[in-house]
Amino acid sequence: MLKEDLVKVFEDSFKLNWDKPCFSDYGSEPLTFGETANKIKELHEIFKALGIKKGDKIALCGKNSTNWAVTYLAAVTYGAVIVPLLNDFTAEEIHHLVNHSDSKLFFVSELIIEKLDFAQLPEIEAVFKLEDMSAAFSKEENLNEKVAGIIDDFVKTQAVTKETLAFEIPAKTDLATIVYTSGTTGFSKGVMISHNCLMANIQYAIDSLPKGGEAMVSFLPLAHCFGCAFDFLLQVARGLHIIFMSKTPTPKILIKAFSEAKPFLVISVPLILEKIYTSKIRPLLDTKKMKILMAIPGIRQIIMKKIGKGISAFFGGKCYEVISGGAAFNPKIESFLLKSGVRFTTGYGMTECAPLIAYTDYADNRKIGSCGKIMTYLTAKIDNPDKKGVGEICVKGENIMSGYYKMEKETAEVLDSEGWLHTGDLGRIDKDGFLFICGRLKNMILSSSGQNIYPEEIELKINYMPFVSESLVLDGGKGRLIAFVYPDYDKMKAENITEEQVAEIMQQNRAELNETLPAYAKISEIRIHPEEFQKTSTKKIRRTLYTHLVNQKKGSKK
Repeated sequence: MLKEDLVKVFEDSFKLNWDKPCFSDYGSEPLTFGETANKIKELHEIFKALGIKKGDKIALCGKNSTNWAVTYLAAVTYGAVIVPLLNDFTAEEIHHLVNHSDSKLFFVSELIIEKLDFAQLPEIEAVFKLEDMSAAFSKEENLNEKVAGIIDDFVKTQAVTKETLAFEIPAKTDLATIVYTSGTTGFSKGVMISHNCLMANIQYAIDSLPKGGEAMVSFLPLAHCFGCAFDFLLQVARGLHIIFMSKTPTPKILIKAFSEAKPFLVISVPLILEKIYTSKIRPLLDTKKMKILMAIPGIRQIIMKKIGKGISAFFGGKCYEVISGGAAFNPKIESFLLKSGVRFTTGYGMTECAPLIAYTDYADNRKIGSCGKIMTYLTAKIDNPDKKGVGEICVKGENIMSGYYKMEKETAEVLDSEGWLHTGDLGRIDKDGFLFICGRLKNMILSSSGQNIYPEEIELKINYMPFVSESLVLDGGKGRLIAFVYPDYDKMKAENITEEQVAEIMQQNRAELNETLPAYAKISEIRIHPEEFQKTSTKKIRRTLYTHLVNQKKGSKK
């Protein structure tokens, strides 16, 4: 167990940074760390009045906001268990997960409240609106008046100062949160994460990153472990001002927010950097004039350096590093950006590790295609490796989940008797300790000659090809691989490319692609998929929704 206590780390940070800005919704006045601490204490009094005990569950669902963050910290510092739910879950899923988690209170945004049927939440004592923290439903009469009285009494008689602030410290093994996955199968499991699991992630990041900075711009969903750990909890511990983008930001809004906040770190997903490249950089590089200039070594370096400075300016100009995670990065784009001097790195993790498994700082000789080295508090092994050293990634250590809530069978399937977590991801570790992800074990295709094919690796190649927005490679049976491609319709429109022409282009893409692939992994056919593929919250395609497509006749739209 770590020597650090999560709640104690938060308490110390509140005291140390008492008068500094802590949280703000973009465009609004910030709460200081001292004001945030008092709001947390107010909620503690409300929890007590409603009979909430340590270990009780409190559900939370809404877009990133100051009140979302205050509620999360109030639950964790009280010794309750916070249950953050993704706000893109359906009403049916929310009803099920709130009930499955045994939650007693529910803090939720008004837009989601409109979809809910409180009669389907029999164990919930009260529902609070995140916008103003008023009660939308309660089993207790006149709850809003009672809450107003509690807050008034707190302000008059119990308000804390940095000298008097104190939280009761839970045991390191106590449950801090239950996070429901949004996996590619669509089946949600409640991952039980202890205080020690969260602390391991935070402490590793504190030790790995240089000190500095004043602000963060938080735009990844906080209900997902990646954004929660590094956009939010880490920055509370470090004493930074977190600016929440409550609405899904457009590039224009993000540029403005980054320019104003000048964040020290940007926590992102590959899609952000890839979109910058495909929408802004690649069209420029594809011009005849630029192709000539890029062929001249000295000029090429000057151009790439200028591109790198432009991307750094997009992130505010003072960003030490962009940390990307949640999905695979296109290696060709990754290579180009690194050679341009863009300071970014990729990490690897999963909800069951809260979430970090591997990371390497951009400056530490990171290898293209790698997601870094295994983090300090974990041990890793490659289980049942093939001739290329590829096998299932297994880890054990400080930040492994306790299991899936009320799912002993599913827990036993991934946590073995020796404490190894079987990630379900395929990868290899090279002689220098760098981890390379090859794909999901369940997605691996066995060729007719017995060779392992990792469709995600082929998809990364396809996605880089002309007029491709995204792709999905599936087993067509009888040794055939079929690639389904969602075209880049914006680029087609800009260049007056017809559907007939793009079909011909895809055949050219297939021929060029197959020249780079071994015989057993060549693509037999590319089919146009007219709609964007449905994805999880971390932008992974829900593959199981599309396996039926291989049995449809080419051109069928059923």
